[in-house]
Amino acid sequence: MLIEDYAMIGNRATAALVGRNGSIDWLCLPRFDSDACFAALLGDRENGRWLIGPREAVTRLSRRYRMDTMILETDMQTETGTIRLTDCMITPPSDRTHLVRTVTCLSGQVEVHLDLVLRLGFGRIVPWVRRIDGGHDLVAIAGPDMIVLRSEVPLTSANFHTEGDFLVTRGQTIRFALQWLPSHLPLPDLIDIDRAVLGTERHWREWIGQMRLTTRWPDAVARSLMTLHALTHWQTGGIVAAPTSSLPESIGGERNWDYRYCWLRDASLTLQALLRVGYIEEASAWQDWLDRAVAGSPEDVQIMYGIAGERRLVEWEVPWLAGYEGSRPVRVGNSAAGQVQLDVYGEMADALVAGHRAGMPRDSNSWQIRLTMLKHLEKIWTEPDDGIWEMRGGRRHFVHSKVMAWVAFDRSIRAIEEFGYEGPLEHWRSIREAMHAEICEKGVDPEERHFVQCYGSTEVDASLLLIPIVGFLPPDDPRVVNTIAAIEQELLVDGFVRRYKTDGGNDGLAGSEGVFLACSFWLVDNYVLMGRLDDAEALFRKLIALQNDLGLLSEEYDVGRKRLIGNFPQAFTHIALVNSALSLSAAIQEFDKLNGLENEPNA
Repeated sequence: MLIEDYAMIGNRATAALVGRNGSIDWLCLPRFDSDACFAALLGDRENGRWLIGPREAVTRLSRRYRMDTMILETDMQTETGTIRLTDCMITPPSDRTHLVRTVTCLSGQVEVHLDLVLRLGFGRIVPWVRRIDGGHDLVAIAGPDMIVLRSEVPLTSANFHTEGDFLVTRGQTIRFALQWLPSHLPLPDLIDIDRAVLGTERHWREWIGQMRLTTRWPDAVARSLMTLHALTHWQTGGIVAAPTSSLPESIGGERNWDYRYCWLRDASLTLQALLRVGYIEEASAWQDWLDRAVAGSPEDVQIMYGIAGERRLVEWEVPWLAGYEGSRPVRVGNSAAGQVQLDVYGEMADALVAGHRAGMPRDSNSWQIRLTMLKHLEKIWTEPDDGIWEMRGGRRHFVHSKVMAWVAFDRSIRAIEEFGYEGPLEHWRSIREAMHAEICEKGVDPEERHFVQCYGSTEVDASLLLIPIVGFLPPDDPRVVNTIAAIEQELLVDGFVRRYKTDGGNDGLAGSEGVFLACSFWLVDNYVLMGRLDDAEALFRKLIALQNDLGLLSEEYDVGRKRLIGNFPQAFTHIALVNSALSLSAAIQEFDKLNGLENEPNA
């Protein structure tokens, strides 16, 4: 099944991927970063799935999220009738996950088949399953995990599968509820499924109803914001990069990473996206998570953490999973957590200033943490690092890293100037000036006069698109203009942006990857800054055309195969979409106003 054939449902504690065929092929319980109990996405059905669908061939299929919610509705038509499969993870969440599935017959009658394959421990552990009081309900236990299935129809067990066939007629609804809880607790009480789904619907509509925005693409922005909200842990405020692990950046390749963790660099862009549409509470929760995660010695700051700020994200390979379309190895954990990336200091400082400008209150503790971080950054900014793309080919003097180190001092200076914080203002100003001078001297190709990936290189890198976005230089600076032109010449594939050249394994890995969607949105932002609104809108429309039928995007796109690749859905991509949509909409509105076109209909 293609990656874009999946939908995500979630409860802000974890998330499941549901295929167009009605099969849940990925689910980790109880958290995003827990072991998977359904791992068919990275293997086959024997590694765990939950299929509900007609026994007959489906002649027509349509699906949608129930308006302004994360409740998925899939209509499946057969020769005898049509059913609607509704999938929902009950929200707001609790410490016990509820996954609810209902089958409603819309017309005629349909024979439905259910196949539940529970495999804990990423598809390896078969739990012990027993019936509850001789009824239809089942309980499965393995080690610390208990999964309870409530069913309104009889089910049978054979060959470590739980199966059932049942007939639904017009107007009839059959309900199922799967619940996780620790295995040492007593069996949970029954829930009112219909009432729980209505409560979930109300939660999502109330949340998106708080959105304040003016955009020409409200549906794409709203769906992206709901996706980001679904990927935000309800208790800690941490935002996972994606709910999946090891979906490949190149089909059949080895660039398969676990993204079920929280990256510091997401802080700045996430805050900008949330604050620009009025979600100060969510932005504050993310800021609080950030402060808790980095608290301690500045030498120990990591680029990513677990959902609650865990530091130990040991990477290991899962040999019993064949990988998505044979893309191996399948990885759990992420050893990039041990890398040094100077840009995170800039993102932390940028997040602080962005929050204050949007009305977040001053926080003396947060400022003290940043003071300590800047003292450390002053000592190390001249050293090489691993870079934003987490390359495994050795440390270098990456220009983007140096620019974001400059941002750290620049934003801290602004915090003093604009919001009254106390700090060594003149000292920081001198450091900022020295950093700017070095970057402009060593980070620019002396012949082509454009910025380069790292000192001494002649190649460009898509991260250089952030130079005008963060304010290091204005968009009309000749070096910026030359950099955009070089990226257009060297990194564009069918109009989309690659992160960097992967030829020759210069990043320490074999093979290639697709175009990177967040970087392509950054090019949109650059076009906006340069006044190239026609180019910006054309590229933006081309990008959102890559969304699947539910408005979801992955990390990358394979131009040759014309399909989404990489972990899915990807928070970083949806953050970039929101920011580009708002910036482009504002620029078009201003252009129309200046040219007397403000009453023209929206595109």
